[in-house]
Amino acid sequence: MGRVVVTEFVSLDGVMEDPGGAEDFEHGGWSFEVARGDEGDRFKLDEAMEADALLLGRRTYEGFAEAWPDRSGEFADKFNGMPKYVVSSTLSEPEWNNSTVLDGDLDQEVAKLKADHDGDIVVHGSAQLAQALLDRDLVDELRLMVFPVVLGSGKRLFGDSGKKLLRLTHSKVVGDGVTIMVYEPAG
Repeated sequence: MGRVVVTEFVSLDGVMEDPGGAEDFEHGGWSFEVARGDEGDRFKLDEAMEADALLLGRRTYEGFAEAWPDRSGEFADKFNGMPKYVVSSTLSEPEWNNSTVLDGDLDQEVAKLKADHDGDIVVHGSAQLAQALLDRDLVDELRLMVFPVVLGSGKRLFGDSGKKLLRLTHSKVVGDGVTIMVYEPAG
């Protein structure tokens, strides 16, 4: 049985928008302003190598599909080779290899993915999808890489879904004060 793992770069004030600077956000690229160090890089590489599949929202999928196919190396090879699922009602024919569009009921699609995969089904970015998964209690693990920066505006990871109790299972400070925190549902 697979697990849904949401992994995000977030600011201290919970903003997850445009950490890489490719989305025309006024504070875009904020994650590159603080070094996450070798340990932070290793965490992200290990996360990718342990993933069984990617589950992405359309916008994140399109950004990844534009960036990753032309890259090489261990991380890129893993991303390019593994199964990718994109939740979208508008995308019909994904071009990135091993990609499938999911346009049905989210709860049913996630249940099917978890039944079809034995490992982690990892969600990167994908604000709307991540919020929907959290709202529906479909997230088995939440991994946050919290950067010591306050942005004041932008898309936030947690919407207005209400109270969620989580249990911290791992934390570590890496690089120049970047905190890795791993949570599971507390219930």
